[in-house]
Amino acid sequence: MDKKFTVAIIGMGGRGRAYTREMLKNPDKYEVVAICDINETRINDAKNDFGIKEEQVLRHEDDFFSKKRADICVVSTQDQDHVRHAIKALELGYDVLCEKPISDSEEECRKLLKAQKKYGGKVFVCHVLRYAPAFVKLKELIDSKVIGDVVMIDHIEQVYYFHQAHSYVRGNWRRREDTSPMIIAKSCHDLDLLQWYIGSECDTISSIGDLRFFKKENQPEGAADRCTDCKYVDTCAYSAVKGYIKDKFWGTDLITNVRPVTNEAIYEGLKTSPYGRCVFACDNTVVDNQIVTMRFKNGVTANLRMTAFTRDGGRIIKVYGTYGEIDFDSHNEFIDVRVFGKDTVRYNTKELVEHGYGHGGGDAGIIKGLYDMLTGKMAELTTLAASIESHLMGFAAEKSRLAGGELIKIEH
Repeated sequence: MDKKFTVAIIGMGGRGRAYTREMLKNPDKYEVVAICDINETRINDAKNDFGIKEEQVLRHEDDFFSKKRADICVVSTQDQDHVRHAIKALELGYDVLCEKPISDSEEECRKLLKAQKKYGGKVFVCHVLRYAPAFVKLKELIDSKVIGDVVMIDHIEQVYYFHQAHSYVRGNWRRREDTSPMIIAKSCHDLDLLQWYIGSECDTISSIGDLRFFKKENQPEGAADRCTDCKYVDTCAYSAVKGYIKDKFWGTDLITNVRPVTNEAIYEGLKTSPYGRCVFACDNTVVDNQIVTMRFKNGVTANLRMTAFTRDGGRIIKVYGTYGEIDFDSHNEFIDVRVFGKDTVRYNTKELVEHGYGHGGGDAGIIKGLYDMLTGKMAELTTLAASIESHLMGFAAEKSRLAGGELIKIEH
């Protein structure tokens, strides 16, 4: 009979909630027995939305880690907390599902790997795109050598303009002093995909990029520092009132503690919340554009372009092979295979997963995959040892960027 895993989750923000939701869809495989968060609103949301009982709630990490409470510990706290929490979980004998990025520190990443080897538990990192059907299909096509051997990959990460404003200008990941550099916080997914598709460690890397637009000097004349007070509230592309109320951008539960969340509550929250600030009057320090150029040990080259200045989100990936090319557009949901001398073959990736699934089905995929990996039904993906590679690439890219594009050799 298949095993049913008990689960304890620390961090009930957006990612913790996503994994909880997916686990509850599989009650024959998972049972969530404990949660921990310092935010009472998030605790109440978990109770109301997921049926979590008061006796299953912990409000401090010391209480949560005072004993082993389940088979699996999901670590979905802030970036700087991941390693501390994951090590505590390993010490207690948990297997761990850790949200990405692992850490904002290379030293901490290596510290966690050392702890895993010491305590023996499994650690999987939430590089969910490796489990998303469209990205899996691209991997299958590359590995089939339908276009021969890969020579080069061009990868564009379209952050989407309001996502940039929400997370990296107004939100939790806006300041390098407090969190990971954006190339890791946002694009360790992309670096991980490149390493996975190419099938080799990265040898050298260089990067350039900066904070170009979201600065005080670009604030329109006469604009207020808060959108609710601004004369451009109805016309500015980055208007928080327009974005959260009219356009229904996600994340409104961060703006107000009122439940259910109403437009009136959002508007009142924007008067005081960090998410109501003008994007040109915030304390953000992370980049809004960056280019990374890589050479892998097997000779394949790649570049990653991360930009906030796109109307749509998603990834655009172009793979160049010795006998053809592949174009992948995750937003427009197609993969085109163009073998030299033959007609184009198109795969409609929207047929691979139902709409509405987080990260193109990756959130559901990693929860299904976690069960299959722990029960030996599936080869292990996104292990800690494998996932550290993308972080080493990210740390080297940021080091290069700060040094004006200096070529960095990655030490593995």
